Amino acid sequence: MNFFAMTAPGLEGILAVELNGLGARIGKSLAGGVEFRGNREDLWRANLWSRVANRIAVRVDEFHASSFHELERRAKKVEWSRYTTPGSIVRFRVTCRKSKLYHSGAVAERLGNAVTRIGAVVAGDADDDESESNAQLFIVRIANDVCTISADSSGELLHRRGYRQAVAKAPLRETLAAAMLIGSEWDRRSPLVDPMCGSGTIAIEGAMMARNMAPGARRKFAFEQWPDHDPAGWRRMVDEATAGELDRSPARILASDRDAGAVTAAIANATRAGALDDIEIENRAISDVEFPEEKGWMVSNPPYGLRIGESGPLRNLYTRIGRILRESATGYSLGLLSADKALDAQLNLPLREVFRTTNGGIPVRLVQYSSPGCH
Repeated sequence: MNFFAMTAPGLEGILAVELNGLGARIGKSLAGGVEFRGNREDLWRANLWSRVANRIAVRVDEFHASSFHELERRAKKVEWSRYTTPGSIVRFRVTCRKSKLYHSGAVAERLGNAVTRIGAVVAGDADDDESESNAQLFIVRIANDVCTISADSSGELLHRRGYRQAVAKAPLRETLAAAMLIGSEWDRRSPLVDPMCGSGTIAIEGAMMARNMAPGARRKFAFEQWPDHDPAGWRRMVDEATAGELDRSPARILASDRDAGAVTAAIANATRAGALDDIEIENRAISDVEFPEEKGWMVSNPPYGLRIGESGPLRNLYTRIGRILRESATGYSLGLLSADKALDAQLNLPLREVFRTTNGGIPVRLVQYSSPGCH
């Protein structure tokens, strides 16, 4: 079978590395995701273990369609019944570009007619905000008169781990936090410090990685409702994953923030994630953080300073971070999500750019500094 793992634009390279580590047969990396091949167990494994993907879709069919007559004719031959049952709810998310069929609503209507022939019920238009419903989502893309239909196997978006209910001022998506840790090359054994932790997402994702906790082990997936689903086989895979979890993180993880409200949110989120005992969470300024003596990593998402009047204080903050890494935490490598190259320069460290993406609609880059002898 052919699959497509979706992620935020810019994280395709990190996702490909992750999927390769899960044993997937990687195909092309496209804008917003990575193609891979495999069997049903590979699909399960990607949903269960991926920390960077937003959803995993199955390629259902692909065909030429330059008229509604052609679309309707081909839609009748699609194996909808592999992903739906009579009475089940179906949603379509359609995009059209550079094609004679350019009206997404009209395309969804024609495809819906084909699905209702097998007894499914078509709901309204679908978008990511509706992914929590029990509807089966079909993602349809018509480009250059070629129609590609994919079935979402994930259901609720994969970044929704379930623990992040309390958020700070600028919450970081779980998948981006995981991508930062992977891109920073943290080894999951050495100390991890986030001195601007916000609601604790980086530290919590780090604890889950260090303890080998599968992010999807305690949630439901869309594929569990498919007619050919093997509940016993899926249960065995989940049980094997949970049996492999460590009781405690082998890495010391420190999270702190000068904002007391952020610290309260981080503690609440870590408690829900089952990781509170793995993370030392404190209310303190970055200058007061005591780094463990052994070599480790600082991975953080500092303020971006895009509002007028913030550039001065942030220049001082970045200067302080650089000084800490040169003087106090000399064995530490750095992974920093940054929106401003001018602020990066204040670090006075040799940086490399790992990836570019967006966070909250703001263009950002993960920049990394590798401390000599840290790897």
